[in-house]
Amino acid sequence: MLTNRYMTSVKNLPSIFNKIIEGTAPDKFTVAHLKSIGFKSSNDQGIIPLLKDMGFLSSDGSPTQRYHAYRDRSNSKIVLGESLHEAYSDLFHINEKPTESDRTAIEGKFKSVHNTTDRVSKEQAKTFFALLELADIDLKHKASKASPKKIEDKTDIQAESKEKGKEQYRDFGFGGLRYNIEIHLPATKDPEVYNAIFKSLKEHLLEN
Repeated sequence: MLTNRYMTSVKNLPSIFNKIIEGTAPDKFTVAHLKSIGFKSSNDQGIIPLLKDMGFLSSDGSPTQRYHAYRDRSNSKIVLGESLHEAYSDLFHINEKPTESDRTAIEGKFKSVHNTTDRVSKEQAKTFFALLELADIDLKHKASKASPKKIEDKTDIQAESKEKGKEQYRDFGFGGLRYNIEIHLPATKDPEVYNAIFKSLKEHLLEN
């Protein structure tokens, strides 16, 4: 995928993304909202379709889960990095960590994919590099942040399940076959009933 959206001026791009973090999320991210947070120039309005292509806004301008996740400052660069990998995935085939030395190739990619002019492809590349400066595109650490807790939880659940299973089942092997025996105890207050059941179980099964 390669979005064809771009901004004619990127000087306010860092400030706009910072405002997304600082302020509350609007019901709809519109031109009026953009102006209300201090960006009145028409050059800044290109951020709206760009945010839609990047998954920050739905088609009607409503903030998405990604928009809200980005507002966590400790995680914002990673969220933006994920977004760039989706919206500009074709460019990461040129270099998984694009640098200024890749600019010509990236401009050429925009031209070949979207049949743009030299001027437009330069603007598209300029927008991409401006976003790149605000993002963490190294996604390798993303799994390491989330995985340890998930693995621990899964292990705990499996251990708990296994422990519960021990209370209800006992495995027995006969001639290479394996059986699970489930015991349904009768509802009674007489302990001798239970004693007789377990004594019989011990004599006929456990000691064989």
